[in-house]
Order: sequence, then structure tokens, then C-alpha cells
Amino acid sequence: MSATVDHRTKFPHLRQDFAASLVVFLVALPLCVGVAVASGVPAELGLITGIVGGLVTGMMRGSSFQVSGPAAGLTVLVFEAVQEFGLPALGVIVLASGLLQLAMGAFRLGSWFRAISVSVVEGMLAGIGLVIIAGQLYAAAGMTAPASGLGKISGLPRALVDAAGSSTALASLALGAGTIAVMLVWKRLPRPVRSVPAALAAVALATLASLAFAMPVDTVEVQGLAGSIQLPGLKAIGGLADVSVLGTVLAFTLIASAESLFSAAAVDRLHDGPRTEYDKELIAQGTGNVVSGFLGALPMTAVIVRSSANVQAGARTKASRVLHGVWLLLFAALLPFALALIPIPALAGVLVHAGWKLIPLRSTVTLWRAHRGEALILVVTAVAIVAVNMFEGVLIGLALSVAKTAWQASHIRLEVTDKGAGPIEACLTGNATFLRLPKILDNLEALPQDRPIRLDLSGLHHLDHACGTALENWSARHSAAGTEPVKVTELPLERATSG
Repeated sequence: MSATVDHRTKFPHLRQDFAASLVVFLVALPLCVGVAVASGVPAELGLITGIVGGLVTGMMRGSSFQVSGPAAGLTVLVFEAVQEFGLPALGVIVLASGLLQLAMGAFRLGSWFRAISVSVVEGMLAGIGLVIIAGQLYAAAGMTAPASGLGKISGLPRALVDAAGSSTALASLALGAGTIAVMLVWKRLPRPVRSVPAALAAVALATLASLAFAMPVDTVEVQGLAGSIQLPGLKAIGGLADVSVLGTVLAFTLIASAESLFSAAAVDRLHDGPRTEYDKELIAQGTGNVVSGFLGALPMTAVIVRSSANVQAGARTKASRVLHGVWLLLFAALLPFALALIPIPALAGVLVHAGWKLIPLRSTVTLWRAHRGEALILVVTAVAIVAVNMFEGVLIGLALSVAKTAWQASHIRLEVTDKGAGPIEACLTGNATFLRLPKILDNLEALPQDRPIRLDLSGLHHLDHACGTALENWSARHSAAGTEPVKVTELPLERATSG
């Protein structure tokens, strides 16, 4: 009896965490495999990242309920990296990204990611979602997708025509479409049935259907867990001297960190437990990526799908996410042959569904009605990712966000009071920066040349050097016309700048 009491005292929430870990495991299993296949790497590498996310990142401080693993949001970038640099370079890139995350966490830069415009993040996710959907439609038909995002989308009509003339492609598409249909219908079934995660149920049913009807579809290739591990070699490490490789490392780091920390903010809204410590969470993610990279696996992020499933399943402590890593390890070690039965069109269907959920259609419409500038940034970021690539698309979105903020911050207003006799009163309020200099000069030069003017600058919050010089020149020109010199009420010294 005393042993039982002691056990319950040590682990008061073990039952809830154990049950939640099984749910998270069942959600994570098809996603780990599907993300790996979509990334162009062996399926086992997705499981390795999921295992590390549970056993390593899951043990660390930061967020108690976030669950980490390979994310659909990075499949496009990973696929491009593997195609360009080769699979051996992937581990080194992930390892370097993890070290950067550790450095950012140590320098307390985690909270800065919260300052990134939500429109840029949602645009990034929308662009990723579009590329995932387009690419996985080819996989669902048993075809090879074009390399570029634009090529994937523009080539879809031709691919569908080709698929219509092939019974094998039609069977493959039917299996993928059936997988999506099961996932859509699953949430409307009775609660006892819905206790099984939709993705797992859909993949299991598709696997049974392909076996029962002997469907001619491709299945997952299995190498074994140990055989998939690739420790970093000297040649791959030397590749870090390549500027393009370093650019990929930076892209991995920024996107994985932003996705993880935005996921943390979302997960915090789902529970009343301890709030996320962002710098520690960044260190936890970095540690996980260092280990994943050392093993040659996929990059890791915190994943909102698994994290929300963890909370909704009743998890009380981080033990649930650690246990989910244990179940993934046992599955990969004891049942690897089960992976070889999974049809690739079924995994493609899971990822098409995941990609669709990344596209914020409703919030975009709402954003357009309230803040059209932000909605435009979202759309341009998504289109840039599809048309160019992930990293440059995000940079374009960030540049637009900064430009919009700078434009809004430079808002200025000129109020002119003319009583018909005496000097004209001109009052500038707001922020006088070079961005609004043409507007300021146009308004001032439109004032009558034959009347004395009093220019009041006391209402300005900021006056930069370019505007200050331009106002001095305008004042000199106006005074040279034979009227009284322009009288200026100066900007207070603490709000002026000579920059």
C-alpha cells in the first residue's frame, strides 16, 4: 500500500499523461512518415526526428505541452536542400541550425520572434501550404513533381490530363482522395470513433484497401532505423563554407524558430498551465536540432497539430510528450515492416489535408476588410514563396512589413490657418521623415509667396536630417521672395535628430 501511495505521490498525473502520449503518438506517426517522404528522404528519418523531439526536446524546459517533430511547414525547404546539396549535407545543415538556435536562446533572442508580423508568418504558411498541396497531388497520382513551386502549380492541368489516361494513376489518385475524404468525415463520426486520430485512421484504411484490392500503388521504402542514420562527414561539414549552404542554414533557423515560437503562443491559449519561457524553448528546439542533425535526420519544430492534440487529450505534464517519443522508438525498432505496407498516395492525402489547413482563408478575408495593407503582405509573401523560393519569399514579406511600418510611422499632417489678414499659420504634426518629404514640400510650396508665414514644428514627434534641411531651404526661398522671413517655432531638442 505504501508503495502505491508513494508512486502516486511521485507521479500524480501519470494516468492522464500516459493516455495523452498514446493519442499524440497516433497523431505523430503518419505525419512523421508523410513529412519524410514528401521531403525526399527515407521515412525512418522522420521517425528519428519525432523520437528526438520526444526524448530530448520533450525533457527540456520551455513549454510544458508543446510536442516537437518534423513539420509539414519545412518539407519544401528540406526537399530543395536535399536536391541541391544531397542527403549527406542535410544533417550538417540541421546541426548548424540547431547551434544557431542555441546561440539565439543563450542571447535571449527568443522573444524577438514574437515581433515578426503575423501577416508574414501566415503568408509563409499559406505559401508552404500551396506548394505542399501542388507537390503532393503529383505524388498522389504516382508522378514526379516539378522542382519549382511555380512549376508544380502550372504543370497540374497537364498532369491531370495524363493521369486521366492511366488506370494506375487513377487508382492511385482514388486512394489519395479517399484518404482525404476519411479525414474530412472523421470529425463528424461518434465520439468513441473519433478517439482514434483521423490521420491514422485514414492511412490505416487506405493501407487495408490497397492490400484487399491489390491496388498498383507505390508504398513506403524501408531501410531500417539504424541503416538510415548518417553521421556528419568531413566533406559535408566542409560544405558549410558554401554561401548557398549557409543561406539554407539561416532559412532553416529562422523558419523553424518562428514556427516553434508562434506555435508556443497558440498552445498557451489552449491551457491554463505554465506559460512558455521563449528563450528556454528556443534552447530546447536547438538542442533537438543538434541531435537530429548529428543523426542525419530532418529539422525539428514544435508542431501545433500534435501540441493541440496533447492538450486536448488531457496531458498534465511534459511526461506525455516524452512517452510519445518512447512509443515512436518502439514502433520504429519493433515494427519497421509495417511502414512498407503504407501506400504513398495515402501519405500524400494526409499532407494535402495538412497543407490546406496551413492556408488561412477565413482570416485573410477578415484581414482584408480591416487592414488591407496587412492582407496584401500576406498574399504577396505566399505568392513570392510559390514563385521564387521559401527563403527569399519570407525576406520579401519581411521587407514589405518593415516598409509598411516605416510608411505608417512617417505619417504627417499640415494644418493651414489663414484669417485673411496677417501671417498664415502652418502647423506640422506627426513624424517628418524623408519618406514624406515630397508631400511636405508640395504642401508648403503651395502656400502664397506674397504672405508672411509662421511655421509651427512643435507638434512633430520626430524630424529627421533630410526634412530639417529641406525646411530650412524652403524657408530661405520663401523669404527671398521679398516677404517677411518665415518664423519657425522650433521642434523641442529632445525630439529632434541630426541623423
